[in-house]
Amino acid sequence: MRMYEIINRKKQGEILTDQEIQFMIQGYTRGEIPDYQMSALMMAICFQGMNEEETLAFTLAMRDSGKVLDLSQIEGIKVDKHSTGGVGDKTSLVLAPMVASLGIPVAKMSGRGLGHTGGTIDKLECFPGFSTELTESQFYQNVNQIKLAIMGQTADLAPADKKLYALRDVTATVDQISLIASSIMSKKLAAGADAIVLDVKTGNGAFMKQEEDAFALAKEMVRIGKNAGKKMTAVVTDMSQPLGNAIGNSLEVKEAILSLNGLGPADFMEVVYALGREMVLAAGKAETAEEAEYLLKETIQKKTALDKLAEFVEAQGGDKQLVYQPELLPTGAVQLQVMNTEKGFVSGIQAEEIGLASLDLGGGRMTKESSIDLSVGLLLNKKRGDAVNPGDTLATIYANDMEKAKKAYGRVVRAYEIQEEKTGPVPMIKGILR
Repeated sequence: MRMYEIINRKKQGEILTDQEIQFMIQGYTRGEIPDYQMSALMMAICFQGMNEEETLAFTLAMRDSGKVLDLSQIEGIKVDKHSTGGVGDKTSLVLAPMVASLGIPVAKMSGRGLGHTGGTIDKLECFPGFSTELTESQFYQNVNQIKLAIMGQTADLAPADKKLYALRDVTATVDQISLIASSIMSKKLAAGADAIVLDVKTGNGAFMKQEEDAFALAKEMVRIGKNAGKKMTAVVTDMSQPLGNAIGNSLEVKEAILSLNGLGPADFMEVVYALGREMVLAAGKAETAEEAEYLLKETIQKKTALDKLAEFVEAQGGDKQLVYQPELLPTGAVQLQVMNTEKGFVSGIQAEEIGLASLDLGGGRMTKESSIDLSVGLLLNKKRGDAVNPGDTLATIYANDMEKAKKAYGRVVRAYEIQEEKTGPVPMIKGILR
């Protein structure tokens, strides 16, 4: 089998066999196939596409390029949730404890933030001592005992995807639906959960800016997961403005804790409940969406989800007292209010600009090696649909450097769109695919 022939066949629009796909993924992972040949194949796929069978084979080959977790030691239906990334997306911090407090095992692998999108692990490290560097036996034990554990993605999880994504990133071959879906699903399948709920975001702060592209990606990922024998749901959600009011690691943790105390922002909780319903249904803990939502809301009312977060933080070495005293979490020493100058209504907030403002403050990474400041970020005092007058505070910037705060100030001003007339509400849930 020769890589030249595989490239040529795909260039001609032919369908690659499972054996050909396995050959090229294994060969590339081992360093036997050079970058220039793999980049040629990626470009051919961008032009010719892959059918359902090819996409599944491609995903499974990447999954099998490294370690695949065996969660059979964990009792019950293991449920995982994945977000395609956005601004202010602290959903896992609220959702995982809620679901786990219902006795549903949540065995999750998460990553760190890169660029203007935040990472769950960075947020959790706001709790002093917290660690996601668990052994597999610790991971399994924690999920069995408290129904929740989150560990960092290891280097041997779908290594083909890591190597291939780096190549696609510099050869303009990232934006092909089958390749995007395969990249995400190879890691999710390697993590071993029985049921996967996907949060596919769309809007200016999301990877998929256009709604039709988000639905196409959701459909492809659901199809891959089902073909691989998993229970699958994708919820397409709005990311045309930041989710909730807090952006920045420590600020988002505080908002998550507020949410578990029943004081979460309405737009954020709408997304939490939409994803939570699907996780509870997938685990067989409820027969209807209404029953699932009732159970989830009970975890907030009875504070069982809050206590579960504390238990989870302690189990992974963190200081659980901060769950009950979130005011002790780190906060930027410099506060700068962004003032409004017009009368009208907030018609939109460019989520990407807000994310970049947090990045300017030091709350995100420019590269994977960058260090981040967990204490900086922004609180949005006004959201879409709110009435504003001159002198109102649109947002509050939390920083540790006034120059950085001033730079972020300019971005926040540009991010807010004010109109004379109030615009209609934008639905947070665009659709659900099963």
